[in-house]
Amino acid sequence: MSRIAHVATICAALAMSLPAYAQTPAAPPAAGKIANDMVKIGVLTDMSGQFSHESGEGSVTAVKMAVEDFGGKVLGKPIEVIVADHQNKTEIAIAKAKEWFDVDKVDMIANLINSAVAIGVAGVAKEKNGIAIINGSGSSRLTGDMCTPNSIHYAYDTYALAVGTGNALIKQGKKNWFFLTADYAFGHALEADTASVVKAGGGSVVGSVRYPINTLDHGSFMLQAQGSGADVIAVAGSGTVFINAVKAAHDFGLTQSGKQSLAGLLVWITDIHSMGLENAQGLVLTNAFYWDRDDETRAFSKRFEARMGRKPHMGDAGDYSSTILYLKAVEAAGTDEAQAVMAKMREMKVNDFFAKNGYIRADGRFIHDMYVYQVKSPSESKGPWDYYKLVQVIPGEQAFRPLSQSQCPLIKK
Repeated sequence: MSRIAHVATICAALAMSLPAYAQTPAAPPAAGKIANDMVKIGVLTDMSGQFSHESGEGSVTAVKMAVEDFGGKVLGKPIEVIVADHQNKTEIAIAKAKEWFDVDKVDMIANLINSAVAIGVAGVAKEKNGIAIINGSGSSRLTGDMCTPNSIHYAYDTYALAVGTGNALIKQGKKNWFFLTADYAFGHALEADTASVVKAGGGSVVGSVRYPINTLDHGSFMLQAQGSGADVIAVAGSGTVFINAVKAAHDFGLTQSGKQSLAGLLVWITDIHSMGLENAQGLVLTNAFYWDRDDETRAFSKRFEARMGRKPHMGDAGDYSSTILYLKAVEAAGTDEAQAVMAKMREMKVNDFFAKNGYIRADGRFIHDMYVYQVKSPSESKGPWDYYKLVQVIPGEQAFRPLSQSQCPLIKK
């Protein structure tokens, strides 16, 4: 997709979702009731495109595991999980969300990787009085100017990624930054949030270049970054394009020179597995979850790997944890009516393998600790998936944008 076409798609999605904010939600079911005698969860994700390794079958598996572990029923009614591939096309995602809420009577839509998709579907959830829980997408606008009373941003966001990785490298004295940025909503937000952290820490942005979302060859971009003299080359992108960028950096000798550091501003452990430690070693990253963090994470990851053939990442863990939270809230509310369930989720604390004392703020942001890691060298790794060493734990209250800086219209200033 060309840059112009992609931008047009995002604009169209926002145009479709924005009017929804003024509309009156549908009438709720009677208290203590489950509409249509079923709670239905829709996993709307990328099943086949460049983000499918960060969502796709993994997100579906995580949601289904949560439903099974909950017992398959809530308030005596069955829980059904349905799946659709949005193909990274915002117009497809919005149309499917409307169909799910109107025709299929879906109560909650999960995952929503691709930030333009997530922003659009969050608007539909508000219009239709459904619920959207976002784990795949990262744009901090989801709890900023595009927040809704019907959506939750759960696993991570661009602000938290920027705070973790940006501050970690600034503290190492690496203050001059160059950005390789994916040219879509998520990439733009990630660059903006990280640049703010860099400048606040006394650093500077010496240059940036934006690459089309489906770029395969990063050679010319990497040469430009290398020639900038920046201390840090920061890749503000995700998926297979991010993997190609890291491989290009290795091919051009950028990481081996010792003069410049490569920062992955959104890194999934599946990315590291795909590119190999030889290419990824030394990469600094921020994450919400690592399978080998403690006994609880290892126990969940063992069960997940038995079904998926790989370790889970923060999106998988977030999809599981947030689905359990949603079902507990339905049970506590005595109904699947969206606002009643949202109110219960905001009251609850989450204490599971994903988060300790996690909670949902008024802007829909799920607050929990974040972690800064560095990728191990091949000699440091003890085997498959042993990829990270802990650099820093960032408390949740420090990891995410403070409400005093929020542009969310739900927050009273």
